[in-house]
Amino acid sequence: MLPSVMPLRSRSPAVPAVLVTLALLVPGCGLAPVEPLPGKPNIILIMTDDQGWAQVGFHGNPHIRTPTLDRMAAESAEFTQFYVEPKCAPTRAALLTGRHGYRSGVVDTYLGRTLMAPEAETLAELLAADGYVTGIFGKWHLGDNYPLRPLDQGFDESLVHRGGGIGQPAGPPGNRYWDPVLEHNGESKPYEGYCTDIFTDALIEFIRNNSDRPFFGYLATNVPHAPFHVDEEYIEPYREAGLPENTARVYGMIAEFDENLDRLLSELETLRLATRTIVIFLTDNGPTQQTYTAGLRERKGSAHDGGTRVPFLFRWPGRVEAGRKIDRIAAHVDVVPTLLDAAGVEDGSVQFDGVSLWPLLAGETAPKDWPDRTIYLQNHRGDVPQLNRNASARNQRWKIVQPLGKATDPMPEGAAFHLYDMSVDPGETNNLAEEHPEIIAEMRKGYEEWFRDVSSTRGFEPVRIHLGSPHEPLAMLSRFDWRGDTDDRAREDSLGYWPVVVEQAGRYDITLRFAGPLPAAGAARLSVGEAGLAADVPAGAESADFRAVELQAGPTRLQGQVEFDGLVRGASFVDVRRQD
Repeated sequence: MLPSVMPLRSRSPAVPAVLVTLALLVPGCGLAPVEPLPGKPNIILIMTDDQGWAQVGFHGNPHIRTPTLDRMAAESAEFTQFYVEPKCAPTRAALLTGRHGYRSGVVDTYLGRTLMAPEAETLAELLAADGYVTGIFGKWHLGDNYPLRPLDQGFDESLVHRGGGIGQPAGPPGNRYWDPVLEHNGESKPYEGYCTDIFTDALIEFIRNNSDRPFFGYLATNVPHAPFHVDEEYIEPYREAGLPENTARVYGMIAEFDENLDRLLSELETLRLATRTIVIFLTDNGPTQQTYTAGLRERKGSAHDGGTRVPFLFRWPGRVEAGRKIDRIAAHVDVVPTLLDAAGVEDGSVQFDGVSLWPLLAGETAPKDWPDRTIYLQNHRGDVPQLNRNASARNQRWKIVQPLGKATDPMPEGAAFHLYDMSVDPGETNNLAEEHPEIIAEMRKGYEEWFRDVSSTRGFEPVRIHLGSPHEPLAMLSRFDWRGDTDDRAREDSLGYWPVVVEQAGRYDITLRFAGPLPAAGAARLSVGEAGLAADVPAGAESADFRAVELQAGPTRLQGQVEFDGLVRGASFVDVRRQD
């Protein structure tokens, strides 16, 4: 049951404005013709983190209350079969490039596997080349150092947290959802308030400052990702409704986001920008909670629909028919070509994996006339993707899925693909592989060709962080981005190294920072290419400095660790600055 009363924000909430629709609906004809709007449309792309298909009111969830999202769904066209990767960073790379994450080196969610190759061309870069001002607010998760940061990849304004989430090893120890330290245009700064409020405030300010020119704002919240932190007033109504604690927290985080979405949409009305602004809402993968699933199988991380099918709303008052449901399959790789098409922006020479959905959204092509296609998805742990591991292929009717091996465990012997008729079995309950071996064979052939294609673009050599660049005078490396032999970056005894490029030969000051004060005296060790250095450190030390280290230009690897009481620990952070 829905909570009867949801809390109000501590500050006065914006008064919802009445949405104005410029186009008149003509019975049987969809939208009446409208005059073209002057200039390019503004674009706001909104993505939440770990919010699944069923964690919204408009998909029938009886427990959650999302009035703004429900209203937006009524004002939008919705693709009801929209797909993303089973986990977040690969989805984000595909969303922003229109190309599968394997093409740009993004294969996983941590340990250096999230770093997107700098040659990947992003939506922000394509729009900026056409005169748009661009901004990102929230979660980037594709690299924290030059040349991989948002401001290196086309964003004029950047307010983001490091790594994959606030509180993870990429950011300052003890960073929380309230009063976090964030990265503003490459500089770490403390902020006051709750993270979603901060990011929404920054986007609203960005819109106000650029209301006289076309803008692209990317709001990528870190909620409702764990840790499940939000003010108690948002959690309590769901506790009182009898939901499990973590579900109550997730739903409270979504409710808090929903209020921020109301503020954002109301601001567009206040500034009279609603009819000139495309607003898209989607999520990055399936949920972590399964209190209500709308019948979908599995959750985040799975190749089943519970891990990969998400909401997708496209709102453009007067241009796209409100309330329209489109059942053609679509995916993250379609967003860039769709937006470029809708905005009339040239895509240059980019070869997208996705297609423009604009003909369907604009009513230029009827769904029955839309050509069938196959969407391929895959994500699992490891430095290098493996054929036939946690993968799926989906056309309009059929889906094959190999659901095993999403983690690092050895693949079971004889792991086979399952086959489902999605037109009658959206819950993937009846495996028809034995009845239709010919369909399995055909779709597996297509999947294997796709896998070889996307794997061959650049291969899976690590994407490297640059040191000594004038664009980032002080490079702070975190264990979030290191490579190593363990998949558990949080283990105290885990060790790793950073693949780097030294841009300029010279002397560098390098500081190793430890997880906390050393309980005993020991030795700090630094290796960079041919240089191997050691320094004694006393008990209680939290860092070790290496000054004027001579480094040669070119690709190499950097490693820092500390030894004490017979134990070896990797440095939590390494700060690198080239001496002038």
